[in-house]
Amino acid sequence: MVSWVLRIVVAAALLGSAGVHYFLWTEDYPGIVGPLFLLDAIAGLVLAIAVLAWRHWLPALGAAGFGALTLGAYVLAATVGFAGNHDQFNSQPEYWGVITEAVCIVGGLALMFLKDRRRAAV
Repeated sequence: MVSWVLRIVVAAALLGSAGVHYFLWTEDYPGIVGPLFLLDAIAGLVLAIAVLAWRHWLPALGAAGFGALTLGAYVLAATVGFAGNHDQFNSQPEYWGVITEAVCIVGGLALMFLKDRRRAAV
């Protein structure tokens, strides 16, 4: 039961992050940043489906890695700049992005180390 609830939470966080990145893609960021937002939106959607459909540690690792990479790229953009983009952590998409990516990291790591009781009992 805990495993299934955690999978739903991680999938929701992945979809939330994908939604934020899709919204940012529609804002026409210049250079490589715009296509990277679209790639993040697609990857978040695919990973959310994988986390719900495949009971394996690999989608959980993907969710944690997705969260870490996107949060890391944002931290770079907010501090020293990333690909010509310099953010300031002062908008709703930035807040929601940081929250959903942190949940992806923590939830993905928790899913990786959570044992499935039904499989352990057999």
